[in-house]
Amino acid sequence: MQVVIVESPAKAKTINKYLGPGYEVFASYGHVRDLPAKDGSVDPEHDFHMLWDVDPKSQKRLSDIARAVKEADGLILATDPDREGEAISWHVLEVLKEKRALKGQPISRVVFNAITKQAVLEAMKHPRQIDGALVDAYLARRALDYLVGFTLSPVLWRKLPGARSAGRVQSVALRLVCDREREIETFVRREYWSIAAQLATPRNDVFEARLVGADGQKITRLDVGTGEEAAAFRSALEGADYRVTSVEAKPGRRHPHPPFTTSTLQQEASRKLGLAPASTMRLAQRLYEGVDIGGETVGLITYMRTDGVDMAPEAVADARSVIGREYGDRYVPSAPRKYTTKAKNAQEAHEAIRPTDVSRRPKDVARHLEPEQAKLYELIWLRTVASQMESAELERTTVDIAATAGGRALDLRATGTVIKFDGFLTLYREGRDDEEEDEENRRLPAMASGEALANKGIKADQHFTEPPPRFSEASLVKRMEELGIGRPSTYASVLAVLRDREYVRLDKRRLVPEDKGRLVTAFLESFFDRYVEYDFTADLEEKLDRISAGELEWKDVLRDFWRDFTAAVGETKDLRVSEVISALDGMLTAHIFPPKEDGTDARLCPTCGTGRLSLKVGKFGAFIGCSNYPECRYTRPLAVQSADENGTEASGNRVIGTDPVTGLEVSLRDGRFGAYLQLGEAKDGEKPKRSSLPKGLAPADVDLDKALALLSLPREVGHHPETGEPILASIGRFGPYVQHGKTYANLEADDDVLSVGLNRAVALIADKQNKGPGRGRGAAGGRELGEHPTLGGMISVRPGKFGAYVNHGKINATLPKDMDSAAVTLDEAVKLIEAKAAASPAKANRGTAKPKAPAKAKTAAKTATDKATTTKAPAKKAPAKKAAAKKAPAKRAAKAE
Repeated sequence: MQVVIVESPAKAKTINKYLGPGYEVFASYGHVRDLPAKDGSVDPEHDFHMLWDVDPKSQKRLSDIARAVKEADGLILATDPDREGEAISWHVLEVLKEKRALKGQPISRVVFNAITKQAVLEAMKHPRQIDGALVDAYLARRALDYLVGFTLSPVLWRKLPGARSAGRVQSVALRLVCDREREIETFVRREYWSIAAQLATPRNDVFEARLVGADGQKITRLDVGTGEEAAAFRSALEGADYRVTSVEAKPGRRHPHPPFTTSTLQQEASRKLGLAPASTMRLAQRLYEGVDIGGETVGLITYMRTDGVDMAPEAVADARSVIGREYGDRYVPSAPRKYTTKAKNAQEAHEAIRPTDVSRRPKDVARHLEPEQAKLYELIWLRTVASQMESAELERTTVDIAATAGGRALDLRATGTVIKFDGFLTLYREGRDDEEEDEENRRLPAMASGEALANKGIKADQHFTEPPPRFSEASLVKRMEELGIGRPSTYASVLAVLRDREYVRLDKRRLVPEDKGRLVTAFLESFFDRYVEYDFTADLEEKLDRISAGELEWKDVLRDFWRDFTAAVGETKDLRVSEVISALDGMLTAHIFPPKEDGTDARLCPTCGTGRLSLKVGKFGAFIGCSNYPECRYTRPLAVQSADENGTEASGNRVIGTDPVTGLEVSLRDGRFGAYLQLGEAKDGEKPKRSSLPKGLAPADVDLDKALALLSLPREVGHHPETGEPILASIGRFGPYVQHGKTYANLEADDDVLSVGLNRAVALIADKQNKGPGRGRGAAGGRELGEHPTLGGMISVRPGKFGAYVNHGKINATLPKDMDSAAVTLDEAVKLIEAKAAASPAKANRGTAKPKAPAKAKTAAKTATDKATTTKAPAKKAPAKKAAAKKAPAKRAAKAE
């Protein structure tokens, strides 16, 4: 019997069918061990010795594997064909050695790029040993990530309160987002004008030509900068005579794009399907591991973590066959296409992402897949087949036109592109903007040199230059790949960490840096500039790739890095927090103190009129405060405003208008719990009037009328028909509500607090009164999971103000963000309860139920108690024991911490 190890149970099930009797396939469920999240897991003082902990969830699985290996004739490690797969095989092998499960059995490593019967059986014929160079590259990468994270993050915590973590690749990706935001904030719009003439041929075919020259001088896009210049050109063109000076038609070709790599799949899935990189990789994993088609589990695509763009010869032949059959021989190129990767630091030469069987068309498998899986498979199939199709044939026409008026010579140009043969475009077009599509399909009428043209109208349009757009997840992935930062297989997790740390947020599918992210980036640029430089990070990635190729020794790379890195960390030890805040205040001036339109001092306190505003840090993070504190208590969030790529305010404070009654400024602001409205500023220690936004109302949709209506809450809806008492509508801690006396009823999703009527309010009040008073925190919607297996007492999952949590007695443990409250199990709840109890032992002792004693034990306990009452014991010893017992949990807690 041969034992085969793969990562996932789905993969194990499929491969077990392919191999048949004589093989037993086990799943490791991914990585089985990792560096513990504590100091000392990587020890630079002892030649970077690494301590590994086995994941508790993997213990039982590894024990099962060890038992099977002891009785097996051989061990086959068949994890994924990349660095991570090689590392998992190495980890499993190391654990089996520790368990002494290996008794001289042969050990081999096999890799396959697709989970099909042919690919798996062929791989079994070509075993090899674990690639030591790939394992070394993994160890170096893991050690570097650990050393940066566990050395830099504590510096952040001490010097920059509110910051959560830093990382080798994560921080550089964050810098890209912040640098782009800085470009947007400091961008100065520039006015320019475009001049175009509507012209007609003698056959009355109308087309458009733009002004490109005047009086022998070339005119580029930004050369006409004022309305006066534009008016002068327009006046000259209106009375001009037009004649064609040259017509040039050039044939051209557009070639198909190569099949997908990890990076290009994430980018195109984002553009065309609106999928986040993490979602794309999760769906691709399912397609790779296999789905049930006609009673058989079939892997639909090849391995999805790859930089390679080439395909196996048999796959190319199949694609060419499908093209000829489906679209005709005209669409099949004379020779198969070969692609080479242009990505910096490309990984091992794996195949591109492609269907395992090109003849398996999307419409044939769609009924076996979930909708998003089907869309992703179709995208991969289309790109793969198109990559082997004939090029599109185009004709690009350029017509130069001379306009003469009053002694002035003006030059115009018209361009057009005509698709003569669509080639691969009949099947696939890469995601592009509408302007590119229009340009490609613009057709010009037939014209000849010397032909006179008629003027049908002149257009002079004003434009303003636009700031660079914010990164989308797709464009950030593309930029990181261009710079050689990180590995495409890790991009999805890097982006997820940035969002989870609340360093960035997604707004209209664009990445916007949060103030917390801006502060972290500014801190790293000020004190650790080298380690967030793009070139430095890319050079380090290149060294890691050279390790995997066997060209560098991995510990040499770590030594070089650690020597300089520890020196940089040491330079920050004596920094005071005030020095750090002062440096960040200066670096972020453009962000937190943008110039005012009236030219007044942006740092002058608007409340006291004499104080200077500057960056401050408190227990809840950074804010702007007045230098005259505590006499002046003016504060505001960091950003006054942040312009998006269209120049509109997207976040931070936004002045909406002025209240006509009080004359006070109405502003929309960002707070700890979301956006809110404010009337005026704090004065004489009194807080200004504020109002939260109702759920579902986007900040961008708030105008002055709506803002004033919300600030005027509570409003009287009417009088209750039975009691005659008023019913009020307002917004509270838990959202919009209506109130009648002491009865408060929450509005539902379809109700509007500003327009809810009397009849609806009365119905909500009556419904709430019929239900009776609530039963306390989390009572509504709670779900019982079962009795605690050792302590007894019911465990339940409940909704809470700050998210779902599990409850046992007086212990409440919040669910992690990635855990679904509807799917949480009793075992998971017990672990959360135990972890919370370990962190708060005193509370756990008070709140948890005692285990139920058996009847005999109860009788014995009672007898012992009766004896204790009749026998005298030293009075002072019992309290001493009791005190000692109380101290024990505290010691255990300290030890765990």
